[in-house]
Amino acid sequence: MPSLVRDVCVKFRGFYREAIMKERQRRTKILATLGPATDAPGVLDTLFKAGVNVVRLNFSHGDPSGQAKRAAEVRAAAARVGAEVGILADLPGPKIRIERFAEGKIKLTMGERFDLVADANAPAGDQYQVGVSYLGLPQDVTAGDVLLLDDGLVQLQVTDVQGARIVTTVLNDGVLSDRKGLNKQGGGLSLGALTERDKELIGIVA
Repeated sequence: MPSLVRDVCVKFRGFYREAIMKERQRRTKILATLGPATDAPGVLDTLFKAGVNVVRLNFSHGDPSGQAKRAAEVRAAAARVGAEVGILADLPGPKIRIERFAEGKIKLTMGERFDLVADANAPAGDQYQVGVSYLGLPQDVTAGDVLLLDDGLVQLQVTDVQGARIVTTVLNDGVLSDRKGLNKQGGGLSLGALTERDKELIGIVA
């Protein structure tokens, strides 16, 4: 290959790689979660000048009106420094919970049977059963599924579904108390992704 053609090819490949890298750099986001520590005057300006181009507002914590104020401050600070900054709203989403126990909490032992009752009129929980907030849960689980309670600290394996009653076997020792979260390992619950409350919160930052 003549040297001129080779040089042109090399330069073109170099230019192409540089263009690709610039494009990738433009797509890279630097994200910062906002909270009380970022509320002080000038902090947002400093973050945006340093390259932060997405901020996260966690709506699972704090007051929605406070997050609305932060969203307004983000827009004002971005305008001051001439930056384009996106707002990522971290929404609570639907939360499935067990109901309350008669004595506040129980201790579960591996191998024991423990039932979940998807009935709005289920009695207060005890050593053998507890109600759940999501009444459609029996339709979403089958024998062999693993249910994670309290962020996975307690695990139950479904052995049978009897109408509104989900029969499970306890997979590990643990303490279970009122209103802990419940999820299905691997997903597959048909509960809607957005609640009405989530839609209201989106309106705060939209």
